[in-house]
Amino acid sequence: MRYVSETAVIGDNVNLGRFVVIEDDVTIGSNCLIGHNVVIHKGSIIGDNVRIDDNTVIGKEPMRAVNSIFKDDKAYSPCRISNECLIGAGCIVYIGCNIGEKTLIADQAVVREDVTIGEKTIIGKGATIENFCTVGSNCKIQTNVYLTAYSDVEDYVFIAPCVVTSNDNYAARSKERFKHFKGVTIKKGGRIGAGAVILPGKTIHEEALVAAGSVVTRDVNKEMIVLGSPAKEFRKVPEDQLLKNQ
Repeated sequence: MRYVSETAVIGDNVNLGRFVVIEDDVTIGSNCLIGHNVVIHKGSIIGDNVRIDDNTVIGKEPMRAVNSIFKDDKAYSPCRISNECLIGAGCIVYIGCNIGEKTLIADQAVVREDVTIGEKTIIGKGATIENFCTVGSNCKIQTNVYLTAYSDVEDYVFIAPCVVTSNDNYAARSKERFKHFKGVTIKKGGRIGAGAVILPGKTIHEEALVAAGSVVTRDVNKEMIVLGSPAKEFRKVPEDQLLKNQ
């Protein structure tokens, strides 16, 4: 049993699992595999050769608590998942997302509204990409990473498991915080070790490396390794580790 709206457009050779729900005005390209219990919300656009595994939700609209800083008075663009993407089981990809070609969203990951992800990027198991984030191409964002809202991650960035980022220096106290929300910026080739914490508004410059377990309280200079709590400069990234030499 499944439900497919009469206004949905489905391409050739699409395999739909049991209990799939495809709402109005959804477009699905050719040669797609849609698992069991998948829900694809109104207007979502799925490219060719896309696989979406069991119990995943595409195009979900956000819920807002009464004291949320975000409001529901905007019109969202459709969720777009490009050709040859792989979307794992139990994922939620919200409305207003744009996922580039050949990107993998692993099991139980959450990608919030107004997020753009480039091509050939990996979003690991259980990772959360909050709203108003941009993630580039050829990135690896691994298991249980938390990327806070208003963050910008450029191409070829590596973020190891359980990294936490933040965007609110006021820790939800006083209205002054509304003027200063700012996520993190990780420039091209930046690398963050396992379990590191990046504080609000900090920039990890090109090819810098943050060691595992570090707490970043200030910007990290280009091609520098930092470590500790608070993180301090250790030495330069070895020449053979730079992108230009790969």
